[in-house]
Order: sequence, then C-alpha cells, then structure tokens
Amino acid sequence: MKSTKSSRTHRRAAIRTAAAASVVAGAVLLPSWEATAATTAGPQVDATTRATFQRLADAVFTDRTHALVDQTGTAKKPLTGGFTGKVALSSALARTEESALHQLGDRRDRLARLGEKYSTAGTSVALGATRVSGHQAVVAVTETTELTYEKVHGDEPKTTGFQAHHELTFQADGRGDWRLTDIHDTDDGYPAVNQPTTPTATTKAATTTDDTMPSAPRAATTRNAPPNPKNFTARGYDYKAMATYADTYWRTYNPAYPNFDGHGAGGDCTNFVSQSLKAGGWKHAPGRVDDYTKWFGTADIQSESFVGVNEWSWFAQNSQRVTSLANVYQMDVGDVLQIDFDKDGSKDHTMIVTYRSPQGMPYLTYHSYNTHHRSVASIIASGPNDAYYAYRT
Repeated sequence: MKSTKSSRTHRRAAIRTAAAASVVAGAVLLPSWEATAATTAGPQVDATTRATFQRLADAVFTDRTHALVDQTGTAKKPLTGGFTGKVALSSALARTEESALHQLGDRRDRLARLGEKYSTAGTSVALGATRVSGHQAVVAVTETTELTYEKVHGDEPKTTGFQAHHELTFQADGRGDWRLTDIHDTDDGYPAVNQPTTPTATTKAATTTDDTMPSAPRAATTRNAPPNPKNFTARGYDYKAMATYADTYWRTYNPAYPNFDGHGAGGDCTNFVSQSLKAGGWKHAPGRVDDYTKWFGTADIQSESFVGVNEWSWFAQNSQRVTSLANVYQMDVGDVLQIDFDKDGSKDHTMIVTYRSPQGMPYLTYHSYNTHHRSVASIIASGPNDAYYAYRT
C-alpha cells in the first residue's frame, strides 16, 4: 500500500468501502433486454455471448503466459488468432497484443540468461460482473496463472503463480459483432510476470518536514553477490512461520485483517507483509496511527507503518528490527524487498522472501498482484531500471 497520512476515521471508512465494493464485485449486472427491447439500440449480451467473452479473455492471457515458456522448437501460434465473427479482438488491440507478446518473449530471453526458465504454464479466467450500456460491455475477469519452473539448477521451487484482476471493454458494431478494444488492470501494485508494461508510481503522499525519516540505502542487483548468510536464531523470530503465513494467504485473504487491494492508495502489499512478520513474532508497538515509530494492525485499526510502504521502512529502521542488505541476492526467508518504480526516493511496493534456493536465488511472495514464489531474477527482468531496497529482518 502506498504511503498515506489518513486519519483513523478515514481508515475505517476505507474498510467499509472495501467491504461494500466486494459485494458489488460479486454481482452479475446484466440488462433486462425483455423490458427494454423497445427502447434500447444495443445488441443482446446473452449467456452464449458471455461465454465467448470468457473464452477470448482466456485466450488473451494464455497467449501472454505462453510467451514466457521455453519454446525450444515448439513456438505456438496465438490463440486469439482463432477468434473472428461475433466476438474477436479489435484490429488496434490485436496489434497491441502482438507487441506485448514480443515484449514478453524478450523477458523470457532475459530470464533464460539469468538462469531461469518455465517448462509449462496454465491460465484460467473467471468472469465477474458485466456492465452493458448501449453498444459497450465492460466485463470484470479474474485471471489465475501458474508456471512450472524448469529445473535449470535443480533447486527451484515447483511452481510460481499469481492472481490478477482486469476489466475488458467490448464494443459492438451495427451488425452486433463485439470487438475487444481495451484491457484495464484493476489491481494496485507490482505487475504480474505476464504483464508486458512496467508499473508507474502513483502520486506520492506529502510528508512533514519536521520528522526525521530514516533513509535506506539502495541494494545492488548484480547476480554474484558477496556472501551474507542469515543467522536464523539471533533475533528470536520464527522465519518459517512468516513464510508459512505468506504461503497460506497469498491468494486468499485472512479475514482477521482488512483487504486494501483495488481500493486505492497502492494496494495490500505492505499490509500483507506486516501480517506475515507479525505471524513470525514481530510485536505490536502501540500508539498513534500516524506515528511512524509505532506499528500495529488488527481487524479494526492499523498504524500507517503497518500498511504504508515508506512508513513501514521508517518504522523498521527506526526500531532496529531490520538492517539493510547490500544486494538483493543476499536475501533469505523472512527478509523484505521494496521497490521504487521511478527512483524518486519514495518506495512503491513491498514483498517478503518465502524461499531461498540452495544455490542462492530468493523467491518472493506478495499481494497486489497476488503472487507466490516469484524469483528476484524475474522481478529484476520486469523492472531493470527500478530502485531496490533489501532488508534483513
């Protein structure tokens, strides 16, 4: 979640808004064509059309995912090329998706050079609400993707996966043929591995000038990092419990805490990491919600350091619960990685390490987009120009 300076009342209002939004998201909003047939000029969106919308959405995201898979001698034709007639890509979006597949192919090649490949992949899409107005239909979809790591080194985890949410806009022509014209990603935070574009930072929250905010040094991203082994008993934390918590709730949200994904201010990333740290033994430091030297989170109230990217960094350093690492590849289970997308010194995203391979590859889990066991190499391949901050917990 992005840095905020919200009051306790605003926080509770955000929680109520999130709950209301979740109810709306589960509804299927279809027009009553029987009641409005005499007045509407729009074509009918029936069950068959919705099913075709879903198949096309599945084809789009499956094509993107397949572009990341090792294609030695087995390049696949895009599935979206098989859609014509009643429902298909618009010509403009077809060109955009073709460019996206080239970008993702380049990312696949960069990952291969870093020693990472995917052998197989699976993507599925579920439709949510459909809003129809005249000749336009906006369809909410949830994409769930899993990629199997190819055993390049032999110590990779079995899979990496993520869940993402999108809104797809379809436009109908005079014949009633629908064309997919736009794909809008509705999650806040870091992009999925098969998302072609890099993230842009949202507007930064202003901070007061009379506070002393600790400044973390950037971490290098070079592959051959000097050794910095972690002492798993020095601080008395249960790092396995941190990883287990993140592994359990990366896709399903713990009802004991509010969910900030999709409700502005940068998403649920820091809230999720704070929950994982708490599960491993981080204790509450109670006080004012807007005091970055305090840290606490429950179902009813959370400090800004519990849910805000920069505030978490300030608290973690000020409390000496973390030390900075010189290189991202030095991270181990329970360590935290933050990213500054535009290198302006204000951080944008928070993740936690849930696995480290014997050969030294950290794998991270995070919310917004909800992602499990994504390697540091993959993250750097998606954002080679970002600034990274690595913390030993």
